[in-house]
Amino acid sequence: MKLDQRTALITGAASGIGRATAQAFAQAGAKVLLADIDEARGAQAADDLRAAGHRADYLSVDLTRPESIEAFAKTVATQFGIPDVIVNGAGWGTTHPFWEGTPQLWDRVIALNFIGPMQLVKALLPAMIERRSGRIINVASDAGRVGSMGETVYSGAKGGLIAFTKSLAREVARYQINVNCVCPGPTDTPLMAAVPDKVKDALTKAIPFRRLGQPEEVADAILFFACSRANYITGQVLSVSGGLTMAG
Repeated sequence: MKLDQRTALITGAASGIGRATAQAFAQAGAKVLLADIDEARGAQAADDLRAAGHRADYLSVDLTRPESIEAFAKTVATQFGIPDVIVNGAGWGTTHPFWEGTPQLWDRVIALNFIGPMQLVKALLPAMIERRSGRIINVASDAGRVGSMGETVYSGAKGGLIAFTKSLAREVARYQINVNCVCPGPTDTPLMAAVPDKVKDALTKAIPFRRLGQPEEVADAILFFACSRANYITGQVLSVSGGLTMAG
């Protein structure tokens, strides 16, 4: 799967699935724009890719702040041009009973996992439409497909991102823009590291493959949607969960 002469913008690229995706895209030949709120780890990730001979740059963005997204999109367009691929990989949530949440926490979870990706796409989409080409890959979660105990607001935000993917795919197909969604199941990321061991053990036992997913395995699915082998695929949701979820 080659992405030579393509530019890919990947949010959440400082760690976990986002960083693995940046690595996979760089190895496929793309120029990678790594975006993240974590400046130290984001810059280091870009440095590591350049040290390996790849083309990579880091840009800071806070996807919970509309003004940050707007400034970020302008910088991307001015300095690098409109990306060929946008990967909305940033995401975050906490595990607790729904009734223990606060409106402030809900606002942050919804902004990062749903509103922020929509605003970023809106900022860059008109130029994609004018160019009549582009790939948008949203990284949601199987929590958004089947629900997840203790992650009710997160699940709702990711469910919104899944629905957004399908509806946007219908709107922009006439402009030869593909919009698809990858839904990771439980994956061995820094976010998962914060989950109690007993919860991780229960998840592992529930997964038919009896192990957590690796970030690189999710990155492979994202890379597929970005390459020419997915030219005739749009509006689709692909779970990468080791068989944990098999919803239609």
